Amino acid sequence: MISVEQITAPVAAHGEGPVWCDRWPGLRWVDMLAGDVLEIDSGTGEIRRFPVGTVAAALRPHAESGVVLALERGFALADDDLTRIRPLPELWSDPGVRMNDGGCDPQGRFHCGSMAYAETPGAGALYRLNLDGSVTTELTDVTISNGLAWSPDGRTAYYADTPTQRVDAFDYTPDSGLSQRRTAIRIPTDQGSPDGLTVDADGNIWVALWGGSAVHQYSPDGTLLNILTLPVSQVTACTFGGPTHSDLYITTSRQGIDPTTQPAAGALFRATPGVTGQPTLPYRGSL
Repeated sequence: MISVEQITAPVAAHGEGPVWCDRWPGLRWVDMLAGDVLEIDSGTGEIRRFPVGTVAAALRPHAESGVVLALERGFALADDDLTRIRPLPELWSDPGVRMNDGGCDPQGRFHCGSMAYAETPGAGALYRLNLDGSVTTELTDVTISNGLAWSPDGRTAYYADTPTQRVDAFDYTPDSGLSQRRTAIRIPTDQGSPDGLTVDADGNIWVALWGGSAVHQYSPDGTLLNILTLPVSQVTACTFGGPTHSDLYITTSRQGIDPTTQPAAGALFRATPGVTGQPTLPYRGSL
């Protein structure tokens, strides 16, 4: 049994997208629909909140200095302390669609997917912010775009469109991008739905289960290896961090939750599962 500890109060209404970068004071994650980036100081435990827009969907560090963000309808660039934010051109005008989750590929391009606020089937897409600042649409007909992470050798990407109850794998090359989509993991509906995910240094996939009160560890062939149980139902995402990337940080949401039934919903959790994660892949485009 891998124990999970709560390390903050329920500070996020909809916590998502945890990210570790060694040059930051500690882990960062988003309170998505509040439009804020949250940061916990690893030394003091202090929580800081940085407003970045109407929606803060995802962020990743730049390889040298600064941050790339996904906001409501597109991307933005910022400095490391998130005080100067430069939005890039919006990718769509529909106010009913927003960005949701993303990550960087081994070449340093930032991918992020969208969804309708109403969770309209097929209303979302997956976009890629290239190194020159241009944007490519990678996937269409997406409902709730979630959890994009790469295998240690960089040849396989894992992705979840949440309502499909699957984590899909893609072949990946720098030139052709994502191809050869196939099912890697099927999750029974009574175990929750796949949300954010991460891949450890051994190539195993850790999946947060929305509605499932858990994070599951799977082998690349889809075998369930471990279950980390949480005291809240809406588990949203996970990532490895800490000085040796041996801590698994887990975000949660309290959207629609009665706080008297789940008082810890919206808190940040941490586990030490005995494996090492991969360092965060940064954005390498021009700032």
